[in-house]
Amino acid sequence: MQPFGGAALRYPLDDPFTRRIGPGVHDGDVHQQDVPLPGGRTLRVHDVGGGDLAVLWQHGTPNIGVPPAPLYDVARRLGVRWVGHDRPGYGGSTPAPGRSVASVAADVAAVADALGVERFGVLGHSGGGPHALACAALLPERVTAVVSFAGLAPRDATGLDWYAGMAAADVASLRAAEAGREARLAHEETPAATGEEPVAADRRALDGPWRWLETVTGPAAGAGVEGLVEDDLAFVAPWGFDPADVRAPVLLVHGSADPVVPSAHSRWLAERCRSPRLQILPGEGHVSVLASAAAALAWVRDRTFPES
Repeated sequence: MQPFGGAALRYPLDDPFTRRIGPGVHDGDVHQQDVPLPGGRTLRVHDVGGGDLAVLWQHGTPNIGVPPAPLYDVARRLGVRWVGHDRPGYGGSTPAPGRSVASVAADVAAVADALGVERFGVLGHSGGGPHALACAALLPERVTAVVSFAGLAPRDATGLDWYAGMAAADVASLRAAEAGREARLAHEETPAATGEEPVAADRRALDGPWRWLETVTGPAAGAGVEGLVEDDLAFVAPWGFDPADVRAPVLLVHGSADPVVPSAHSRWLAERCRSPRLQILPGEGHVSVLASAAAALAWVRDRTFPES
């Protein structure tokens, strides 16, 4: 996949806005630590702190795992401990060639154990959506609720025309992944096609609070292509779990005008999951859909502590 439908980064990483909300430097809010894993790998973890409910953020493709700064204040008000980690190959996390979407569950369990967290919610955006569902399917005793914003359905989803309506840049990168690792790496060496312009709603979001996304896309690109390539390979391969195995409540949020991951993906997932709530937001795109993320955090809290 490509960031924002292949659109180029529009904000320099050294401008004052980026420096203010960038990874680990947003008013001193984000604590970083490395969590060691068996076999010598490490995961870079970003912990905003907070209250009695941990929500583990699953970042998009290609990003690093700093939880979204536009939600720091609402997370505090809700008593949410906002935590993310860089998937293998991104940022400060060791690569894990050949990882599947399902692989994230063991990594998230290790992060939660290191932080002393037993039960938690999971929220993912874009490429993080499948990873959020994996956590819920494979850690059923620990995940209280799961949210997927603009997330992909499995490549082998029966009855879904998977590429229909997807931006050409994203189709090209994922088709290359279907041809294998070497083809996907070679695709990174081809001259970049001009990306489609973001839809109007996404342009507005990127000119407003969700300009923050530029601060996690830039560092991911600076770390090389390993994380991006492994994500794409995992998306088009068997995921290693069935969304029907998710027992926790699921909220699927998608913009009707999303050109990166068409909303048909969330519609398919809503038909497959056991306890889904589907929200298709008219006119919203791949980024602007995150305007409803504050309400989604509240939804996770309500599902975790229904009596509060």
